[in-house]
Amino acid sequence: MMKIHHRIGKKIVAVCDEEIVGKVFREGNIVLDISPKFYEGKKADLEEVVKEIMDADIVVLSGKRIIEELDKKGLVIKDYALKVGDQLHLQIIKEVFET
Repeated sequence: MMKIHHRIGKKIVAVCDEEIVGKVFREGNIVLDISPKFYEGKKADLEEVVKEIMDADIVVLSGKRIIEELDKKGLVIKDYALKVGDQLHLQIIKEVFET
């Protein structure tokens, strides 16, 4: 599941495993809310996701499957993902602000 947001001239790509949309995961004080408003967009295959990630300013990834697939392609490092409950979460922030 992928949704593209545009805020203050920046492209934010939110991607999650389809089956976790609408769920909330907890680990201690950390809460990972897979809000449909933020994540629910279109179903996208891995090729589409990679294309959008490469063009994004900010990427938000949630779910074991998507992070594992991107790790296999060398685009993220799964070991750096935050584990919340039984799910993984990563954020990629490219240079967003000009100096």
